[in-house]
Order: sequence, then C-alpha cells, then structure tokens
Amino acid sequence: MDIEKINIELATKTPLEIVQWAITNAQTPVVTTNFRPYESAILHLVTTVNPSIKVIWCDTGYNTSSTYKHAEELTKLLALDIQLYIPKQTAAHRDVVLGIPQVEDPKHRLFTEQVKLEPFKRAMTEHCPDVWFTNLRKGQTAFRDSIGVLSKSADGVLKISPFYHYSDADLDQYIADHQLPNEFNYFDPTKQLDNRECGLHK
Repeated sequence: MDIEKINIELATKTPLEIVQWAITNAQTPVVTTNFRPYESAILHLVTTVNPSIKVIWCDTGYNTSSTYKHAEELTKLLALDIQLYIPKQTAAHRDVVLGIPQVEDPKHRLFTEQVKLEPFKRAMTEHCPDVWFTNLRKGQTAFRDSIGVLSKSADGVLKISPFYHYSDADLDQYIADHQLPNEFNYFDPTKQLDNRECGLHK
C-alpha cells in the first residue's frame, strides 16, 4: 500500500468518505477513545458507518469525574460497544508506591507503561485490528504534523485519522451540527502538557 499516494487522494475527501473507504477495506476495525475533548465527533462519525465497531477505551484510572460522566453519556447516546481496559494495579495502590511522576522523572516511563501502554498493548493483542480509527489531528504535536490521514503504527496496523485536517473550530461545528456533547475537563497523567505525545502513536 502506497500510503503517501493514498493520503494525497484522501486529502480531498470528507471525513465521512474517508471512514466509508476504510470500513470497506477493513476486516477487524476498531476505534480507540479516551473521552477527551472532541472524542464525541470521531465516535459519532465512525459508528454512523459501522454501528457495531469495537470501541477500545484504555482507562488510566485518573480521569476526572466529568470525563467519566461524559463517557457514560456518550456510551448511551451512541450505543457504543465499549471494550474497557484498565491497568493491572489500581490508581490508589500506585499513588502510594509511585505517585504521578513528572515527565522529567525517570519513573515517568514506568508510570506511562503501567497506566497506558500495557493496557493498550493488551487490547490490541486481543482484538488484532487491521484498521484503527483515531482522532489524531495536524497541529497537536510535532509527530502528528509528520503523518497524515493514513499512517501505520509500529505494529503495522493501518491508522485512520478522518479529522486530521480539521481545526478545533471545524470540530466545534461538527459537534453542533450533530448535537453532540463535549467535555473539556480532562486530565491525562502521562502527558501533563497538551503538546506532548502520549506514547501510543509512535
């Protein structure tokens, strides 16, 4: 597959057309979410095309109460088939032995592995997707600026980012047009800064 060529072709397509194309060519698609801001858009878009798609949620255990309420609301509204993955250690236990290390602390790598990377690897191993829908967008991080609508994960899974070229204003309009909820009270303990890569997409 010539990803660079396909990215050029998809640049003129709408997010809906991109998802329709990807679903047609997929055997075991999944969409991942963390219920951060604007996740309602990607979840609505993908389930519009494939209502039964598996929705992988790796819950770090450190989400805000607002995020958990938002997750419950969206799950019911969109009838999401949530596949929940959580760390093997509770947040309360980890808080005692490790806490939430700052990004420059050597222990931060272990923390990220425990709360995000290990549950995600477990999810991907169990579901073996060939297509992975994400809400990555240009302008979020330097790494994300270097990819495109289509990219490949380190394990060779085809990643599809239908809203890659959308701005916050574009997503605000999508959410308004479809009367979707949004939630901005979100916390990712592994990133701490909005422009830092989360670790799943490299």
